[in-house]
Amino acid sequence: MASSMKAVIFNDHGGTEVLKYTDIDRPTAGEGQVVIKNEYAGVNFIDTYHRSGLYPRSTFPAGLGEEGAGTVVEVGPGVTGLAVGDSVGYVSRSTLGGSFAEFTAVQAGLVTKLPQGVSTQAAAAVLLQGLTALSMVKATCQVAAGDWVLVHAAAGGTGQLLCQLCSHIGAKVIGTTSTPEKAEVAKRCGCSDVILYSHEDVVQRVMQLTNGKGVKFVYDGVGKSTFDASLKCLDYLGWLICFGNASGKPEPFDVLRLAEKSARLMRPSLFSTLAAEPGLTASLTAELLQLVQQGVVVPEVHKVYPLSAVAQAQQDLTGRKTTGKLLLRPDTLG
Repeated sequence: MASSMKAVIFNDHGGTEVLKYTDIDRPTAGEGQVVIKNEYAGVNFIDTYHRSGLYPRSTFPAGLGEEGAGTVVEVGPGVTGLAVGDSVGYVSRSTLGGSFAEFTAVQAGLVTKLPQGVSTQAAAAVLLQGLTALSMVKATCQVAAGDWVLVHAAAGGTGQLLCQLCSHIGAKVIGTTSTPEKAEVAKRCGCSDVILYSHEDVVQRVMQLTNGKGVKFVYDGVGKSTFDASLKCLDYLGWLICFGNASGKPEPFDVLRLAEKSARLMRPSLFSTLAAEPGLTASLTAELLQLVQQGVVVPEVHKVYPLSAVAQAQQDLTGRKTTGKLLLRPDTLG
């Protein structure tokens, strides 16, 4: 078996020009690990944060990619419940070996055997963003039937999943998008109302829809350009959940602004949330994949790129040219 593989690495922070598609050593399974032959890897904004230095890396060369799916090809000491040949999906910090590679070594506790009816493509399209969305709806916050919810970038990957989950629970979901085409996507995902933020005043429209009350939850993965409006859209005791920085980090603000409505501000991280409670990874993943099987959660794949085209995939993602999920596939798999 070959001792090298194709992978994406970078040796310094910067734009997509720092990404290198090259040969590196193939990983082996350590204690508690399995090695997975990747069929698909998900492309996420967090990958661009690591590359750019918004979330700086301390050592180089570094890999990228925090979710993937494929087949187990090696099982390390101490691993139970997984075997060579299993079709699996996983989430894993890319500092430990990214999914933007032909093979990835992953801690077994972050790997899930895929149930019947869930393909490796669907798993790679849904796991990281799906677990992020589900954890924010069920674990860090508890959305209930009848709650008003505002989801920014509702046609994006995480936005679509948040809308689907909140709608399934019975919440009243308002989405924001940039175009009428994206608004139709958001409506298909369960939004009762969609605000075109380039044409409408988001705060004014939210207050009209909620009879002047505001919403109980704002899910904001955009960051700098939406933070101020997000605060203004909250009801009393409302939650602003900032989970991303697609437009940049929010500016510093006076915490006393929260006092006006006794509002609550949260900045969750998926891996920190999963680490907070033993067994949470397994239970949330099982629930998520069951929802995929039932058709409640439907990951939309916008495009599959060859692994060697990772720079173009990231440019398309950050350029707001896409709806749904972008995936990478090793060039050797076609």
